[in-house]
Amino acid sequence: MRYRYAWSTAPVCAPARTTIISGIYPPSSGAEHMRSMTRLAPGMLMYPALLREAGYYTTNNAKEDYNIEHTGATWHESGNQAHWRKRAPGQAFMSVFNFLITHESQLRTRPHKWIHNPAKVRVPAYHPDTPEVGQDWAQYYNNITTMDGQAAKVLAELEADGLADSTIVFFYGDHGSGMPRSKRWPYNSGLQVPLIVYVPERFRHLAPQEYRPGGASDRTATFVDLAPTVVSLAGLRPPSYLQGSALMGARRYVYIRNYMPHKIYGQYIEYMFETPTTRVWKQLYDAGKLAPPKTYFWETKPAEELYDLQHDPDEVKNLAKSPEPQAVLNRMRAAQQKWTREIRDVGFLPEDEIHHRDPKAAPYEVGHDEKRYPMARVMETAELASGLDRAATGDLVKRLKDPDSAVRYWAAMGLLMRKAAGEVAPALADPSPRVALWRRKHWAATARKRMRAKLWPCCWSWLRRIRMAPMCRCWLSMPWRASAKKPGRLEIY
Repeated sequence: MRYRYAWSTAPVCAPARTTIISGIYPPSSGAEHMRSMTRLAPGMLMYPALLREAGYYTTNNAKEDYNIEHTGATWHESGNQAHWRKRAPGQAFMSVFNFLITHESQLRTRPHKWIHNPAKVRVPAYHPDTPEVGQDWAQYYNNITTMDGQAAKVLAELEADGLADSTIVFFYGDHGSGMPRSKRWPYNSGLQVPLIVYVPERFRHLAPQEYRPGGASDRTATFVDLAPTVVSLAGLRPPSYLQGSALMGARRYVYIRNYMPHKIYGQYIEYMFETPTTRVWKQLYDAGKLAPPKTYFWETKPAEELYDLQHDPDEVKNLAKSPEPQAVLNRMRAAQQKWTREIRDVGFLPEDEIHHRDPKAAPYEVGHDEKRYPMARVMETAELASGLDRAATGDLVKRLKDPDSAVRYWAAMGLLMRKAAGEVAPALADPSPRVALWRRKHWAATARKRMRAKLWPCCWSWLRRIRMAPMCRCWLSMPWRASAKKPGRLEIY
């Protein structure tokens, strides 16, 4: 049965896969940042370890890419040769197979044998309709067709081993397509995933009530539900720390809350710019050749976004300021805030504080301790800061004196978003480098302008030849401050 409304919990692989393996939302475990590495709280296990303890043979072939360290004995084997065929005779098993052909990196491999016609693919409303964009989308569909054959091979192996009528199969992707404005962005295009579940006749009593072979379900499913579902199917009681719930309700509207609305959507990511669509899209925008909604990706964000998937599947008509759906907006805003408080979202902390506010504890432990993380004050300040209401300026200035550095961070960020340079002055002497943000950003911007104007044009081609361009970019992105010893100079800290 196919789930029409299945969503990842993150629009990029590592945080999404962390949810799958742990059953915990990334903002709750501190694993929301791509390729960050953290650990689970004591007593928590990745769900395959629970199955392994119950006697299952567990394998993974082959990608892991989790943002958390392994706890306990997770896999009997994880690698390119991992397979259920290595288990003891008659042993129950749980095997994962990853197909990488649809990965973002495979969008731009040339030459490519076309299966789908680039001139006939549907280009979403936010992308420019150019040959480069059509080719990238067609290649993505080509890769899906190839992947279908790879999955069929594994199913054929189940059949050959006489296991097809005794194995429950889940098929899913870990986020949306690798195209720009899909992967990495929390729109439907980045979060909606395929989810197909096969339950053989002998286990049909374990299937959801609406299960029909070859049918489709309009009920919502998310990655946080996978761990408790599989653990339950194995006859085990899901641990209380798993944050998933039963499949519930259909979904029509999408609500997005942006806590950094002053940043443009299309932040520079070198890996993303390797895709031809990204480059031509940005070039056309810079040349002034695009009109809304194709321009939105390269511009700053509103604090709130609300989309009606039934009438706007490409999510380009923001209804947050429209009078008609205000009841929907209020309901979804309240649901987002309630969920954020329930999981104790540590994402309101600057990234380094997530991992170092208490180096001896896991981020999950810190997040669930009100003394170490006064979430109510931090979240309230983040809401004020990113709401962009000028009337909140005075309150933000007062919060610059709060004893918690995360509250002061959001107060400074809110003043920065409002370009209230004079009001943010107290933050310049703050002992936390994350709070003294305005100073660092101001000096870093000045340094970049000087470097680009004087040195960049003459040395860029040479840097590329010796493969130091990425290193130079990183150097320019490092935090700067005014030198105390030599006024007018900049130093890295």
